Amino acid sequence: MNKSILIALPLIAILSGVLLGPPFVNPATAGSAPVYLVRLTGAVSPANADFLESAIRQANAGGAGCLIVMLDTPGGLAESMRRMVMAIYASNIPVVVYVSPSGARAASAGVMITMAADVAAMAPGTHIGAAHPVNAGGKDLDKTMSEKVINDMVAFIKSIAEKRGRNIQWAEKAVRESVSITETEALENKTIDLVARDVDALIDLIDGLEIAGKGRIDIDKAQRVFIDESLRTRVLKALSDPNIAYILMMIGLAGLYFELSHPGVVLPGVVGSIALILAFYSFQTLPVNIAGVLLIVLALIFFIMEMKIASYGLLSVAGVVSLLLGSVMLFDRGIDGQPGISWSVLMPTLVLVSGFFVGVAGLVFRSRRCPPMTGDSGLIGKTGVVKTALDPMGRIQVHGELWFARSRTPVAVGQTVRVVAVDGLTLEVEPDAPE
Repeated sequence: MNKSILIALPLIAILSGVLLGPPFVNPATAGSAPVYLVRLTGAVSPANADFLESAIRQANAGGAGCLIVMLDTPGGLAESMRRMVMAIYASNIPVVVYVSPSGARAASAGVMITMAADVAAMAPGTHIGAAHPVNAGGKDLDKTMSEKVINDMVAFIKSIAEKRGRNIQWAEKAVRESVSITETEALENKTIDLVARDVDALIDLIDGLEIAGKGRIDIDKAQRVFIDESLRTRVLKALSDPNIAYILMMIGLAGLYFELSHPGVVLPGVVGSIALILAFYSFQTLPVNIAGVLLIVLALIFFIMEMKIASYGLLSVAGVVSLLLGSVMLFDRGIDGQPGISWSVLMPTLVLVSGFFVGVAGLVFRSRRCPPMTGDSGLIGKTGVVKTALDPMGRIQVHGELWFARSRTPVAVGQTVRVVAVDGLTLEVEPDAPE
């Protein structure tokens, strides 16, 4: 009996291996694993949050020894930043955030992302800090709301610093006082873990580090996998450019304006609606000034009124002025490093859109003032040639068409008559010139 059990055990083990598969082994700890790298630049936005989440999933699925995030950001949206922090926390492999290259920064929301990393590193000539929260327009919040938001953000960054064993006091000052420090100061006060001159030096420094909860970083320095931005990410990031957002808004307004002035054309309205939706998506990642938006909308109202009211160009002038002021005020310049609209984009776009609005308004107004050219009203006042003598009924030719006509005085064939009224399919006429 004992011999039978001994013989059966190897067979059971073999069958278990076939049916259940080999035991799970984390490829990141089973030996040297590749290093995954991703570059994250620009504002912290939904597009960048999606990109980082995707990169972390790819690195985990590919059995990476670690993921190095080369970061350079002026900050951005708090909700996108929280998504990125949570993605770093949820990663099964170590995530290294490396503020690089020289001249780069981890400002505002970038502070939280850097401090949330398993390993935080910076390149020489970089800086970190200025995490004081501001509203969507880049302005300071009012007192009551400011206290609530700042206290919430302080609690969040302190929890990050405590979880990663970093400098809690400096983290709080970065939010409350918006302080910034260089990479040397950050290393000295334990805000970051390492300073590395480049990626090669960083890989040498992190190889063999023990990461709490994730084991030892064991990487093959020669195996490097770069994760590039997808087309979707590039498109979404492009939409976050204030110049693109402004152009999309102008296209949207022009399309809707044309549709309102020429109902039933359809295509301009469809294109305009899509462009406006894309512009509004862009606005959520940019420091939009509501006064600028209102002035642009007011300009559109002025141009629409120009089609209805004989203002002799005054409404068009008001529309152009409102459009110019709104365009200049649309985005706050210099907030968290966000650029405003480039003058090389603003002025040509403004001239083209203003010319389009004024031109369409002028054509519509002129068409309303012109006498009717079709229908019964279009026939009155027209002249025709008598084809059959009118005594009092006969036929005349008007606009190349033969009509029944009636005249109070007899009119001979070949003479000219003028239409004075329309009675169904019969024209009331009178001689065009005294006989």
